[in-house]
Amino acid sequence: MQHDLAETRRLLETQGIDVVRLIFADLLGITRSKDLLVSQLERAAAHGPAFCQGTWVTTTRGGVLDGEGSMTDGLPDMVSKLDTDTIRPLPWVPGVAYAIADIDNPDGTRSEVAPRAVLRSVLDEFDAIGLTPVCGPELEFYFARRTDDGGWERLLNKAGRVYTTGSAVDPDGTYLHLLRMLDQLNIGAFAGNHEFCPSQYEINLWHSEAMDAADRTFLFKSAVKDVCASRGILGTFLGKPWNDEGGSGFHLHFSLTDAAGLNLMHDGEDGLSDTALAMIAGVIEHAPAIAAFTNPTVNAYKRLGPDTLAPYRSNWGYDNRSTMIRIPPERGQGTRLELRIGDGSANPYVVIAVVLAAALDGIKRGLTPPPVSEGWAYEDQARPVLPMSLTEALDALQADDGLRSYLGSSFIDIFTTMKRDEVERYEAEVPDPSTRDTTTWELEEYIEDY
Repeated sequence: MQHDLAETRRLLETQGIDVVRLIFADLLGITRSKDLLVSQLERAAAHGPAFCQGTWVTTTRGGVLDGEGSMTDGLPDMVSKLDTDTIRPLPWVPGVAYAIADIDNPDGTRSEVAPRAVLRSVLDEFDAIGLTPVCGPELEFYFARRTDDGGWERLLNKAGRVYTTGSAVDPDGTYLHLLRMLDQLNIGAFAGNHEFCPSQYEINLWHSEAMDAADRTFLFKSAVKDVCASRGILGTFLGKPWNDEGGSGFHLHFSLTDAAGLNLMHDGEDGLSDTALAMIAGVIEHAPAIAAFTNPTVNAYKRLGPDTLAPYRSNWGYDNRSTMIRIPPERGQGTRLELRIGDGSANPYVVIAVVLAAALDGIKRGLTPPPVSEGWAYEDQARPVLPMSLTEALDALQADDGLRSYLGSSFIDIFTTMKRDEVERYEAEVPDPSTRDTTTWELEEYIEDY
């Protein structure tokens, strides 16, 4: 380890990097970090640095809840371990590089709470049976700025400019600057455009093996927020920040390959394999519980509903954007599933972990999916409606013993503690908690962190 860190230090110094920004995703998906001086890297990163486990139960308002590793336990340490494979210089901050940290228990064992560790445990299950998950994320986000009265507003308000680029949708060049910075960050960004709603954008990332895809998605979200902040604006992945416009989603494309890298999702012709059908069935069976992780805020459920182009029912369909699981038209090595329920605020490690856990459960149990949905699937009353509130999704999660067996009780219990507190505070402070409108409480609670 010391030798590796010494080599890493020398390499960074040749690149003019004098600070490594060690980052990890907390339970909410918020980027936590510590800056390490490269000159001190061997000593600073050999056995840490340490963070406080209370980080896992710290809310966006600064409250620290009681839970594993919190006050009851005396706020013990957790130890970070720099993953040298994830080091990437920041083109917008000369001399600084990102590096993702694994978070371990003080005795060196794998954390049961850290999102990256939870995903690693799920991937170990696939590895044990010779399968490799491949994932491709798609995320949307808005540019926003503070108003004089302390609120938030979009930078643009002209509708109808979906699939547009240039000065009309990027008058100050922020989007183009961001696209260039992401390219230099080397996280697999390859294209982008203005999205359907005013001041909403999408930048596409290549697919890859699941952990690498999760890391790159985490780096993408961290970079978008940091680059925007450096230009005096906000980049936000909050699912439904505006009442008069649509929301921002987190769609996940996923598939399986064998040891030789062959796609296992198709039947050799134009259909889906039994493996793919079992994966669909597993995700659909666990969909109510999955929603708690893919839609992890009170705000997220205000994006979902009939006729929204966001999912409403637990269903699947061929190249059908009104279903929860869409089967894109490519076959052969491009055969894959697309889960469309995700909200932009979701933690990429957690989304990928829970979706793959549900898919694996379907494979192991040999599940069969319900009949495929056709046409405008919102009207298909044969399929149940997805949870329409965070409370409903959390109730489903607590009742889902199958997912608990894959994700672990510690992780699920702490996540549930955090989210129940969020719901309680919302219901106590908002005059009409049942409103489908985005409230001031939600903007204050979420928009800067997500």
